[in-house]
Amino acid sequence: MMRLPSFRYLAPRTIAEAAGHLSENPAETMLLAGGTDLLPNMKRRQQTPATIVGLRGIRELRQIVNGDGLTIGAGVTLSEVIADGRVREFYPGLFQAASQVATPQLRNMGTIGGNLCLDTRCTYYDQNYEWRKAIGFCMKREGATCWVATASPKCLAVSSTDTAPMLQALGATVTVVSSRGSRVLPVAELFANDGMHYLTRERDEILTAISVPKRDGRRSAYWKLRRRGSFDFPVAAAAVAATLDGPDVVDARIVLGAVASRPLECERGAPRLRGQRLSDEVIAEASMLAADIAKPMDNTDFELVWRKTMARTLVADALRDIRGDDVRGRRRQFARHELRA
Repeated sequence: MMRLPSFRYLAPRTIAEAAGHLSENPAETMLLAGGTDLLPNMKRRQQTPATIVGLRGIRELRQIVNGDGLTIGAGVTLSEVIADGRVREFYPGLFQAASQVATPQLRNMGTIGGNLCLDTRCTYYDQNYEWRKAIGFCMKREGATCWVATASPKCLAVSSTDTAPMLQALGATVTVVSSRGSRVLPVAELFANDGMHYLTRERDEILTAISVPKRDGRRSAYWKLRRRGSFDFPVAAAAVAATLDGPDVVDARIVLGAVASRPLECERGAPRLRGQRLSDEVIAEASMLAADIAKPMDNTDFELVWRKTMARTLVADALRDIRGDDVRGRRRQFARHELRA
C-alpha cells in the first residue's frame, strides 16, 4: 500500500492568508485544492512538500461571476463548471472539456484551477517509487536522463490538462496572486514547453481565477483521444473556437493538447479558415495544416505516429462540430458516452 509522507497542513480562510503561508517557504510548500493530482503524486513520492496549504476553505475561489464574459474561481469544481448553464450555453467547448476529465467522482473533487496546473505526465515518471528507482529515476524527479529521448537536454513529459487547450482557444486569462501583488496573463502564457518547468506561475503565486471573454457569434468544441471512455488522460486533443458571421468564419483559434509539454496553438491552420465557409474541403485543409505542429513523443499511451495522425482527425471533428453537424455518433465513438451535465 502506498502511503502519504508526513507533512504540515495549513487551512487559510482568505487568499491573502494563503499567499502569506506560501511565501514563507515556497520551495517546500504546495497548494491543495481537490487533491486528485497532488495526493497520488505524493504517494508515489513524485512530490514531497513539507507543507501543504489547503484552499478548500477560501470562499472567494468557489464563485462563478458574470461580467464581460465569465469569471470562474480556481476552486470551482469541474462538476460545478459542467452544471453551470452559462458554460453550457456560451462556452460549449469548455463544457465538453470539463465533462471528459476523469470520472464523476474525481470531477466532484477536482477543480478547474487544479486541472489547469495539472502536473505533466510520462510513462517513465508516473510510476511508483520502486519502479522509478529501478531505472535510475528520470530527469523530472531525482534522475539525470529523460528516458523518452536520452539525448534530450530537457524533460519531455506531456501536458495532459483538458481545460487548458480549450481555455487558450477561447482567449481566456488567469489571475495569479502572491504576497507581492497580483498579475493577469493569457492562458497561453501560463505554460512553458518544458516537462519539468511547465508553469510560468512562480512558486509563491496562487492561481485564483479564470476569465473567459464573451464574444457574439462564437462557437467552440473540444475533442479528445484516450484509450478508455472514462478516467483516462488525453493522448491527443483538439480545442477549436471560432467566431462566425452567418456561414463565414470571421476568426478562429485551434489549440492541440497532449502532444507537447504545453498546449500548442496551430498558427497555420486557423488562418485558412478566416473568411471561408466550413466546407469539407476547407476543413480537410485546415486540419492538415493544424496537425502539422503535432510532434508527439513516446511518453504516453498509443503509438506516437498514430497520435499525430489522430490530431488531424480531432481537429476536423471539432470543426464539423462547430459547423453544426450531427456529431453525436462520432462523439460516442471517441468519448464512449454522452456528454451530460
